[in-house]
Amino acid sequence: MNEAVTGLFAFLFGACIGSFLNVCIGRWPAGMSVVRPPSRCPNCERPIRAYENIPILGWVGLRGRCAGCAAPISPQYPLVELLIALVWLSSSVVFGPTFLALRVAVFITLMIGIAITDAKHYVIPDGFTIFGLIWIIITALIAAFTRSGSSFASPYDAMMGALAGAGAIAIAGWLGEAALKREAMGFGDVTLMAVVGAALGPQRALLTIFIGAALGVVVFLGVVLPVSRMRGHNRSPDDGEADSLPLVPFGVFLAPAAVLTLFYGNPLIHWYLSRFIAS
Repeated sequence: MNEAVTGLFAFLFGACIGSFLNVCIGRWPAGMSVVRPPSRCPNCERPIRAYENIPILGWVGLRGRCAGCAAPISPQYPLVELLIALVWLSSSVVFGPTFLALRVAVFITLMIGIAITDAKHYVIPDGFTIFGLIWIIITALIAAFTRSGSSFASPYDAMMGALAGAGAIAIAGWLGEAALKREAMGFGDVTLMAVVGAALGPQRALLTIFIGAALGVVVFLGVVLPVSRMRGHNRSPDDGEADSLPLVPFGVFLAPAAVLTLFYGNPLIHWYLSRFIAS
């Protein structure tokens, strides 16, 4: 009974967090406050009533349309709310009602928010990364003080990881810019990897970049490039090959790679060291 109540609370609380995450995704790239003004229809600017703003159910009740002007409401809103609700529920089920469950749920929520925002707006807002870095450092200190073990980095590894992650991705961006003759990595990717490095430590931060790059290459070669060629992506006869390539937001791949590395990074590193280094 207690587990069911805890799971229900985690699901409902996660849905509320998902609702706020939608606000961050929509407003931070535009430089807007996530507090004011209150939620309203972007088409007719009709304020959204409290009962219409209930996570998941509000969108269903409105049948995906504004009650004022009948403009369609993006399904992103209920989908993000449901996804984050399931993340918090899963974290509660796997780790129980613990501090570690909270850390995992917040970290995955943060990565999802970053991935969606980067995919939609080609930017990683400072709101995500500043909060993430502060949250990770504080929770690392709390975990060290309470001696609660977890898959997150210790305070010292968090500092080293932030430097390693940000430094490695900055170097990769510099090399890419030199090769492509255009900007290859935004500063948001650097701050993202500072957050990821603080959460995972230096070794897993570098592994995250490798996995993210591998995911990016697969998606770029298998999906983005063929679609771009089919649509004749903004290319004129005078354009160079590098200039004609479509931009791909790297944070879309770094964020899920960070989540994978959080859970499977250490076994992968141990497997690699035992198989290729020790031999």
